[in-house]
Amino acid sequence: MATRVLMAMSGGIDSTVSALLLLEQGYELVGCTFRTFDSMKESCLAREKGCCTVESIMEARHLAEQLGFPHHIIDLRDVFRRCVIDPFVSDYLHGRTPNPCVECNRHIKWGELLRIADEMGCEMIATGHYARIAEKNGRHYLQRAADRRKDQTYFLWRLTDKQLSRTLFPLGGLTKPEVRQLAAQKGYVKLSQKTESQDICFLPDGDYRTFIREQTEGQGGQAFTSGDYTDAAGNVVGRHEGYANYTIGQRKGLGIALGYPAFVTKIDPAANRVEVGRHDDLLTRDVRLTEAWFAGDSTLPVQAQIRYRSQPSPATYTTGLLHFDEPVWAVTPGQSAVMYQGELLVGGGVIE
Repeated sequence: MATRVLMAMSGGIDSTVSALLLLEQGYELVGCTFRTFDSMKESCLAREKGCCTVESIMEARHLAEQLGFPHHIIDLRDVFRRCVIDPFVSDYLHGRTPNPCVECNRHIKWGELLRIADEMGCEMIATGHYARIAEKNGRHYLQRAADRRKDQTYFLWRLTDKQLSRTLFPLGGLTKPEVRQLAAQKGYVKLSQKTESQDICFLPDGDYRTFIREQTEGQGGQAFTSGDYTDAAGNVVGRHEGYANYTIGQRKGLGIALGYPAFVTKIDPAANRVEVGRHDDLLTRDVRLTEAWFAGDSTLPVQAQIRYRSQPSPATYTTGLLHFDEPVWAVTPGQSAVMYQGELLVGGGVIE
């Protein structure tokens, strides 16, 4: 009997090609698309961005029908708000820079997907993420994708051994051009040419500031109230437009002239102060983590990555602390620090 797989479908090229590959391999598929957040602006719809639109949900259903397997639309707006939107807003109000994709993968794309898989009698789940899974000493590890430019293991660091044991990543060994070529060869030419967005799904225009204002409905306190810019010594050097408008390392849009390139170096929500300084003021070698785990070889160093687009840097890890061999720039509270040994993801934590 064929293994029954719950296939997470977004209506995009990656999940569609994943489904095509699994069908060819003899799996029995059940399609699933989440309704998470669909209050989209017209400008976003015009740009065809965001994976939560009603249009993309209907496209996913149509693709499943074309491929010949059942498809279910699951309304998860309440749990998405509770587990992703509310923490996202709260972090900015507390002067942090959150990583909502990590929390969405943790709570929605795996937590809820596995629950639904059990209800539908599916042994495995599958997604279109660019990642691989390896087994070592009886444990399942995330392994970097073959296409390093598309590798998404950074966003998946919270997944557990048990979750990975029930997961399939059909695209892990492919490059993005190969995926586009496969789609075209299978007759999905328009889909193969579709542009993709790296934006957060509920912020397809990238405007988190307006989003937070709308979500708090004016209840964000002094988050968007003018306050002082200060230097490291506490001297007032200008006025900002509310601390929630800024992130660590930000240079553009500060609206001050100090005679040197100024960067945000610290955010103090309680005092509504934003500290600014020079580029090198943001260099550090020690990074404290919360909610951290580590399953690598403790006798070996790690390659640690402090943001998705940053290059991994050599470091050593002891409980709750990353010590980098060389200083790293703009470590940002709320973001994820992810640790690798070779191709395997062996740990991670939230930057404190």
